[in-house]
Amino acid sequence: MTDCPVLHSLTWNPFISSSRLQSGHSMRLLDVGKVEDQEEATPPCRTLPALCSIPRSLVISPSLGGTPVTPQLTESLRRILFGGTFHVFNYEWRKSFFQFREPDSELSYALEADRGGARAIQMVIQARIIKYLLFSQQSSTDRRTLHSLGQVDQRDQEKALAAALSDSLWLAGQEELATVTLVTEDYCITPHLDYKLDNFTEKLQLFTFDKKDDVWKFILDHIQCFKEEGSHGVILFLYSLICSRTVNRLMDDLDSKTSHLLHLSLGNFVCQQALLNLLLTGRASPHVFNGTLQFGEDGQPLEHPLQGVLSRSDVGYLHWSREQMDRGGLPQVGSMLKTPRYPVWVCCINSSYSVLFSLNRSLLSDWRMEHQFKLFYFNGQNCQRATAQLAVDTHSHHWEALSTEADPEKRFPSLEMTIRTKWDGAAIDWNGIDPFY
Repeated sequence: MTDCPVLHSLTWNPFISSSRLQSGHSMRLLDVGKVEDQEEATPPCRTLPALCSIPRSLVISPSLGGTPVTPQLTESLRRILFGGTFHVFNYEWRKSFFQFREPDSELSYALEADRGGARAIQMVIQARIIKYLLFSQQSSTDRRTLHSLGQVDQRDQEKALAAALSDSLWLAGQEELATVTLVTEDYCITPHLDYKLDNFTEKLQLFTFDKKDDVWKFILDHIQCFKEEGSHGVILFLYSLICSRTVNRLMDDLDSKTSHLLHLSLGNFVCQQALLNLLLTGRASPHVFNGTLQFGEDGQPLEHPLQGVLSRSDVGYLHWSREQMDRGGLPQVGSMLKTPRYPVWVCCINSSYSVLFSLNRSLLSDWRMEHQFKLFYFNGQNCQRATAQLAVDTHSHHWEALSTEADPEKRFPSLEMTIRTKWDGAAIDWNGIDPFY
């Protein structure tokens, strides 16, 4: 049985520069709890029966370095995720990881997305994977073809996943620091009546980096911890995201109506808008409009201003819900999310998540490109065997005049309505396939 180091005894980590260690910047992630709580010595490690079974090949050795999780941090993670310490991730979340389709196949760029609450996180990472494969590599422009996305081998998949994960963590850490959480053999816990053990969170080891390339390299070296069955890969990434942002910053991001990142819906925990915005922009703003709303609809100052999106995101976000429209309106997504730096959008369509993208980056910078263009669509479902190709025309016809279908679900497919939140009045040709979503 080994002794757990106290909170301030950081195990040597070759990925953190000595200057950072001396200055104390590498400890920033530990502002997740109160200072006086952090100064308490960590209880000794204990051996408990494993409730969440993780293959030994995905468990790292304590000798790798890093910082062991503390009881204060485990409680902080629970509170910022669920609003309390007695909730734990259910089976749907625990079985979720980042699994690609077959390498060198038509959808080799694509992740297999779950139906549960983890799907939203998987599809944001999917959007960043597409951004990396199409726009972030040093290659000629002829690589930006749909065919090239079907020529991705296993190593390319792993590099793209590592890039997507590290991009999100680096943004959350304000492009200064990022933290990666992995599972180790030992754990330090403080059992009490108000905290429910899962024997997974209590075994985390934290690795903090001050260079983005080091984050990418470390994740790539341990990519199996995020992409293999049994890894709890989505939860590990979510913990990494929270530790990179820090709970203190997250509490500042949120407001009185949104105090935690997940909410219970139909028996499953699903992502709040704040978590989606954290993934997209690095900041957990609870709303999708631009800036900060200081005044209410009556023109009076709000007691607590509403926090929207403050910066343009790398990958965008579009939202459509037929139910919300029937109830009286959609939340208006601002230009910071609708017009990202790269032509890749996460779509929330009737509460289901998918990805829409273009091969032409000029689509976002040259208005002439927006007259007629192609968009490609992937919904993450196993039944989709090929990327859907849509021809969009914003110039010559009005979309309502082009269909005589009586059924409104077929006449106005929800995917088309989602696209029109960005390109108002666009006519959309599905290139011979039956419209879906």
